[in-house]
Amino acid sequence: MVANILTVMQAENVRLDPDKLGELYTQLGETAAEDVVCRAIEELAVRLTHCERLWRQNNMADLRKNARSLIAIADQIGMSAMAMIARDVTQAVDNEDVAAVASILFRLLRVGERSRTAVWDQQDLTV
Repeated sequence: MVANILTVMQAENVRLDPDKLGELYTQLGETAAEDVVCRAIEELAVRLTHCERLWRQNNMADLRKNARSLIAIADQIGMSAMAMIARDVTQAVDNEDVAAVASILFRLLRVGERSRTAVWDQQDLTV
């Protein structure tokens, strides 16, 4: 007898603020704005990986600091969903809700990956 198996596919909405990217390009010019975006995306990748490592080490204080740093970086380049979820991670840590921290953190990792790709796609459309 074969049991019914349910697979849950998690799809996250990615929200980008194209006006933020536009402002960045207007203020800095194309070359400097591309440099800022590249550095921000690289830094986001490093910090997201670090967040996961800190969670696995049960280091909530440093996880909170790292998640908070993601907020400013994500906001700078218009990753509004990612910034919001990073805020939720910090709130869950503040509330000492371990289950919520895990759930929200892994949502942040999924959205972070999709957001980084979406910024490149958006940038290709605006440049």
